[in-house]
Amino acid sequence: MSKTASNVDLPVGRFITFEGGEGAGKSTQIAILADRLNGANHRTITTREPGGSAGAEIVRHLVLSGMGKFLGAEAEALLFAAARDDHVHQVIAPALRRGIWVLCDRFTDSTRVYQGKLGKVDPALLRAMERVTIGELRPDLTLIFDVPVAIGLRRAILRRGKTAADRFEQENIEFHEKLREAYRQVAVDEPERCVLIDANADQETVAARVWAAVKDRLLLAVDIGETSGA
Repeated sequence: MSKTASNVDLPVGRFITFEGGEGAGKSTQIAILADRLNGANHRTITTREPGGSAGAEIVRHLVLSGMGKFLGAEAEALLFAAARDDHVHQVIAPALRRGIWVLCDRFTDSTRVYQGKLGKVDPALLRAMERVTIGELRPDLTLIFDVPVAIGLRRAILRRGKTAADRFEQENIEFHEKLREAYRQVAVDEPERCVLIDANADQETVAARVWAAVKDRLLLAVDIGETSGA
């Protein structure tokens, strides 16, 4: 069961994080899953990182504008940690205490991958920041969306339209290939928490894969009024 940063046991709320590279389809699938869980009488909220709370949204603007890259990977990681601290204490932990399911677009795995694996920030520093910002809080389930880099970047271009590419979308193909492999390694290293979702499919197919993972890891058929053949 999830815990807050102060090690206080939480009730029935569940914490699901969505991870993956640019254009993987996380935002779309979060909305679909939230609707399905709400329809099954599980109170649900959606949120995102960086952001999700008033203070964290300010940091989000700084990071995605490129300020973090200008300052360097360690400073960028510190910005993410500051945003996460506000987000956890203002939004995530209070919701979980009330028994609400929290669906979050990115969490600590993004920092470990983007600033850690690719930015070469010392893992010890990242672990220290996690101890301060989230304590014992961990996702009950992490869905890692995997899509070929070329397809993901093409989706990202279509999604933003005429809006300028953000700090991470501007990175080169090699960066995004390394990003994909780093995320795939997270799924291999922590199979008890993570499920790798093949996101190279139509929206409905991916949604079915997400729902199957949530049912398998967090739900029982009796909880959602389904028969075994559903």
